[in-house]
Amino acid sequence: MEKGTEIMRIESPRFGVLEVEESKVIEFPVGIAGFEDCRRFTLFHPEGEKPKYFILQSLDDAELALYVTDPAPLGFNFELQLSEEEMQTLQISDPKDAVVLVILSKRQGEEGVQANLKAPLVINPQAQRGLQHIFTELRYNMGADAPK
Repeated sequence: MEKGTEIMRIESPRFGVLEVEESKVIEFPVGIAGFEDCRRFTLFHPEGEKPKYFILQSLDDAELALYVTDPAPLGFNFELQLSEEEMQTLQISDPKDAVVLVILSKRQGEEGVQANLKAPLVINPQAQRGLQHIFTELRYNMGADAPK
């Protein structure tokens, strides 16, 4: 089913009034760990900036906005093996068609930002569906261009 062009308005405490086309809504059918009731999100980046990170704004809770980024520029390449159930949730036939993002966080009083590599977000941009893949065992390769 194709999404229409209806516009949703959300008042984000951090980013002000956002107008989101229905076609830009990403559905997370089971939510994200700790935010299971939030299932509809939109992804954007601050205007006028070359995006180093994106904002995943919840449409179900205006106060929830997560900073996310592609793990490759951080030097991480995931080997994702999605279960059949995850493939069905994403409505995808080949994991290579998915986009992988990691959630960024900053602990109060600490310098720098941390990336959650153990629970990346996997998004099918074609179907606008996503899930959080929580690794029971984390295997990754550090790229040659990893920050030193």
